[in-house]
Order: sequence, then structure tokens, then C-alpha cells
Amino acid sequence: MIELKNLSKTFNVNGKDVKAVDAVSLTVNEGEICVFLGPSGCGKSTTLKMINRLITPTSGQVFINGEDTTGLDEVTLRRHIGYVIQQIGLFPNMTIEENITVVPRLLGWDKQKCHDRARELMHMIKLEPKQYLQRYPRELSGGQQQRIGVIRALAAEAPVLLMDEPFGAVDPINREMIQNEFFEMQRALNKTVIMVSHDIDEAIKLGDKIAIFRAGKLLQLDHPDTLLAHPVDDFVSNFVGQDSTLKRLLLVRAEDAADNAPSLSPETPVSEALELLDEHDRRYAVVTDAANKALGYVRRRDMHRQQGTCGAFLRPFNATAAHDEHLRILLSRMYEFNRAWLPVLDAEQVFLGEVTQESIAAYLSSGRSRGAKTSIVSPAEAVTS
Repeated sequence: MIELKNLSKTFNVNGKDVKAVDAVSLTVNEGEICVFLGPSGCGKSTTLKMINRLITPTSGQVFINGEDTTGLDEVTLRRHIGYVIQQIGLFPNMTIEENITVVPRLLGWDKQKCHDRARELMHMIKLEPKQYLQRYPRELSGGQQQRIGVIRALAAEAPVLLMDEPFGAVDPINREMIQNEFFEMQRALNKTVIMVSHDIDEAIKLGDKIAIFRAGKLLQLDHPDTLLAHPVDDFVSNFVGQDSTLKRLLLVRAEDAADNAPSLSPETPVSEALELLDEHDRRYAVVTDAANKALGYVRRRDMHRQQGTCGAFLRPFNATAAHDEHLRILLSRMYEFNRAWLPVLDAEQVFLGEVTQESIAAYLSSGRSRGAKTSIVSPAEAVTS
């Protein structure tokens, strides 16, 4: 866990004191990724660098896993915090293995343990150890070097990782690939991460929390969906973009937007099924077994003026929604299969409800959002224009 308490930094510029960071307080829980966003000069990188004391705070405290770092030796502190920068910073005279294991060797790890750790991390980023560990940075592409920079920061098994625009200099194709690899590694390793970025889409994709800065102040700290749904002021609203509702499609899961649709059993008489469809004003209904597992669906027009039970009119699904898929995927699938609805199923095929274009619109306009609000600063407390 990382906790900042009233962290501030004042620089003297041409004889005048300029407050670059103004009493920032926030908490990033263990295993979370928090992304710092804001315009250039807003204080986000300065705040990041005060955590490992590359910049000395003017006032305030930094706690890592409950320990006040103020009294710690700077070198010792940095050896226990992973750090990734945009410029990568690999040592050109060292092999890839030597670059990866710089900090573990300084910490006294033996040669075999260092080698094993380098191989493990190389597998995580899908680079063959035998092929790459003895190469030098100049023999790798820019994207490959950036991958090495990320895993070097993870090599010593530090619980905390700081990243200063780590993917900003990488081309779009490699950037998305590295982001995906990093996200997988993070979920496996459960590091506590603070990342500085200029890219709102990157922040939405990777962040458990997003912190918006302006003029040295923290304006809002929230789950990405809450930030998009409830920006604290016009500055935050403009910063996240006019398409904030569309951005939310990447964050809201199928089960969040599913409506409480009725279901039928194969043994349900057609007359009862038609009454239920009329009552709920629906043209179709999902059919489930005794364990509520989806078997298919029936259509009103197929059963109109018919006799028997629903089982005789059962149709297979040509498209479904997994409970944890985000809405952007579901809308794409709806258009692909020309469907106005999708049944939402869990991993065991249990029926959870239906996602429709109407239920998606209702969720996005309802004011609901994923994640409780964590910290919002009022406009009056933040920046006066």
C-alpha cells in the first residue's frame, strides 16, 4: 500500500517560490494500479518522484506498507521500489540478463537465483531467454527494450512499482501489446503501482483508480467508471473527453447492465409462456433447466396459436454474453449478429439476465457506476481559475 499525506513541493524559480505539488493526499491499496493524469506541469511526475525521493518533498509524508519512508536511506528505499521511465535507461554495456538483474545483484542474490529470475520474467513478456538474455540492448527493437525496462523494475520482487509514462515512446501496436503483457503480469504479481500517463484511454484500460491533477492539486481520485460518470468539475469533464459515455463501454460489464428478464422451463405450457411474454412486453424468453442453466430461447411468434410446451419451440442461441465481458464487445456482437439482445451467462452457463440496447442505455444514464467513490475534492477546495 502507498499512502501520501499532505505531500507538497515548492521550487524557487528566479527568486520566487512556486508550489509544484500542493498538499496531495491519497491512498493506493495493495495490488491496485493508480494512474496519474493531467496536463503538462500539473505536478503528477513531481508527485511520483517524491515517492522514491528522486525529488525531496518540501513537506508531507510518504508511507509504504504502513512505514513512514522519511527516515529511510534514499538508496535503500529505491532498491525496494521498482521504477520504469519512458526513456527505458538500459545500460548499453550490459547484457539483457545483466540489465534485468542489476538490483537483485546489489541486494546480494546469488548467481543462480538471478538467472532463474531473469528467465522467469522473460517468459512473462514472451521473449525466449536462450535467444535474448545474452544480447545487448542495441540488438533489440524499441518495443523489446521497453519490455526489458518493465521487467527489470520487477526483478527484485519489490512490492511497489512507479512508472513514469512507461509506454509513451512506443509505437501504437507495440504499446497495446506491452500494455496487455503488463496487465497480465500485474494481475499475477499483485504489485502496488502508480503510473504517470497523458493517455486517458491507457488510464481507463489499466487503472483501478485514476487521479486527476491540475496546477499541483489533486482534483479527483476514483475508479475509472466513476470518474467518467461523475466528473467533479468542468475541468475533469473536459479532460476525460466529450465521449466519456462511450469510454465507459470498456468498463461496464455485462452483468452490471443486464436486466431482470424472466425465464421459462421446457415444460412450461405455451399458453402460460405467451401470458408471461405479454405481461413483460417481450417477443422472446430464455429457457432454463432446473439449475437455471440456459438451454436456448423461444419466440412469441413461433408459439402464437400453438399448443404444447416451450420445449417443442426451443431455438439455440447464435450469440451470448459472458458475465464479465464489457459492453463495447457486446454491442459489437449485437451488430455482428443483428441482435437486439443477448442472454448473459456465467462460467457454468447459469442465466443471469439479458443485455439489450435499452438496458445499456438505461445503465449509462442512471448515474450508477462501478466502484464506490474513493476521494473527490470539491471545486472550491481545488483550483480557482
